[in-house]
Amino acid sequence: MPIARSRIQIRTRWPLVQLLRAHPADDRGPHRLMGSFFDRYFGELAGLVAAVETVDLLAAADLVRATHHEGGKVILVGNGGSAAIAGHLAVDLTKAAGIRAVNFNDPSLITCFGNDFGYDRWVAEALKVHADPGDLVILISSSGESDNILNAATTAEEMGLRQLVLSGFSPENRLRGRGEVSLWVDSTSYNHVENTHQVWLLAVVDYLIASSGDSGTSVTR
Repeated sequence: MPIARSRIQIRTRWPLVQLLRAHPADDRGPHRLMGSFFDRYFGELAGLVAAVETVDLLAAADLVRATHHEGGKVILVGNGGSAAIAGHLAVDLTKAAGIRAVNFNDPSLITCFGNDFGYDRWVAEALKVHADPGDLVILISSSGESDNILNAATTAEEMGLRQLVLSGFSPENRLRGRGEVSLWVDSTSYNHVENTHQVWLLAVVDYLIASSGDSGTSVTR
């Protein structure tokens, strides 16, 4: 809902607002204040990225590798910024890692299935058409509360598909804990959650490239 989203956007910018209010007459100037904001911003982001357990990233990589070796494909889905992350990962998996991957990001697919089944059901219904036994579904939702993603998780379970899910915000969100592997970001900032999701997923791609013996475009070569 637009009003709820507006409130969340204001909330994600609280460090800068707090900093400016704390130093209304600070003689250090705006550049020093902005520097303090960015220092804190990137410090928080670095901490979130590093907080993941290596064993969880290895488990995610194993899911992707097993799916590929067994002839399945990776299906990626997200909303908004998460959809962009899904698209980035699909391209890198296919081109750089040689792993077949598709992203449910085509406007005609979304509008057709959304119109016929409702936005909360379009991903689930698209899975019924496009997913094959042995496929892996990667579902990305910053809040872990998007109905279309949650319904997709339920359908994937019913179809016996592997799942890797990524979420953030509340540790009690409804997506966390679904699937074989669940990666959660301990933050209520959309940009921190999305950036962390992207770094983790691309790290998995680079790991798969490095561990396959093909240096490809991995940053680890």
